[in-house]
Amino acid sequence: MKFGIFYEHQLPRPWGPDSEYRLLQDSLTQIELADRLGYDYAWEVEHHFLEEYSHSSAPEVFLGAATQRTSRIRLGHGIIQLPTNHPIRVAERVSTLDLLSGGRVELGLGEGQGPIELHPFGRRVRDKREIWEEAVRVLIPCFTQDSVEFHGQYFDFPARNVIPKPRQKPHPPLWVACSNIATIASAGQWGMGALGFQFVSPEAARAWVNRYYTSLTREPKRLADYPVNPNVAMVSAFMCAPTDEEAREKAAGWTFFVFCLSHYGRHGMAEPGRGDMWKLYEEWRHTPKAQETLQAGLIGSPATIRRKLAQFEASNVDQVILLNQTGRTSHEDICSSLDLFAREVMPEFHAHEPEHQRWKDDVLAGRVTLEDLDTDGFKVYAHQNEDIVRLTPEQLKQKMAAKEAGNPS
Repeated sequence: MKFGIFYEHQLPRPWGPDSEYRLLQDSLTQIELADRLGYDYAWEVEHHFLEEYSHSSAPEVFLGAATQRTSRIRLGHGIIQLPTNHPIRVAERVSTLDLLSGGRVELGLGEGQGPIELHPFGRRVRDKREIWEEAVRVLIPCFTQDSVEFHGQYFDFPARNVIPKPRQKPHPPLWVACSNIATIASAGQWGMGALGFQFVSPEAARAWVNRYYTSLTREPKRLADYPVNPNVAMVSAFMCAPTDEEAREKAAGWTFFVFCLSHYGRHGMAEPGRGDMWKLYEEWRHTPKAQETLQAGLIGSPATIRRKLAQFEASNVDQVILLNQTGRTSHEDICSSLDLFAREVMPEFHAHEPEHQRWKDDVLAGRVTLEDLDTDGFKVYAHQNEDIVRLTPEQLKQKMAAKEAGNPS
């Protein structure tokens, strides 16, 4: 099993004149520490206008700085929003980042959160899947061909040589955001790594890992000519401390993360510049539901986390991505958590990586046949975020069409 760290760049109010500066500087220091400690990946999101929840609107700039502070750790876009970025610009920026890092970039691709993020860029929510798929078809040749021309529904441009070209050939490994758990099966069909952005139970992980690999090997539907990247990664709440009690106390930021997602799902965003998620969160953080969220994910002593990780290792998850930078979790607590986990937990699971790779090689070569497990009972995530309704692209189109027709049902 491999391990990554994950950044939303959360910044609850109130904000001081140096708040965003300190947030970015501390995050770079944490990634530099993770590089020295032997973590495998550092992932950075892209979000726009989501005040307090994410101040990461220019991940390529942040990751560019990280290339100069690290030497080994893989640097991942988790993800670039294709509907809000022209694929030519994506290719240019990713290739430049890959050159700066010496070929350490992982390229995650996604659709964007919803109208809050998409509408200012002239994109409709109902179109985001089609835009995403067309953008993938545009993007891949930009990395490899000396002349690319495209005439589609959403992108149209004459022949050009998109430069520079990436250091990794043909290009960095491709991943796709799987905020909807069912998309993990689609990721397998597309031949992209699955970035599961919420943690699931061990039983669900096993079922969906099987579904991912069966879709990848039996139902391939690649969108363009790119190498398959067979990987399933799961993001988890994370805080490692000497005792379970201390870990739960220091992991309060995770409850802010969950509260924000649920609040957006139920109420949407506040008027720009006038919201105060932290104030609303303070009224909720001591409720039983808030305390229940601390039971999800990897929060606890090294022994507790080791026990939980063993369950996911058995499900053949390829990577666990640790979400530590949440709410008001302090820089000191994040660094101490990363250090303790790296010393007392990570080596054991790193040592099992060759065995896992042999399993994966056997599955991909057809020497191991995976059983078809029932995934119908595993359509929601383990943490308490039931307020967000996940719709398929077809359901989303139907909903928007009904809304325009004046029929909210």
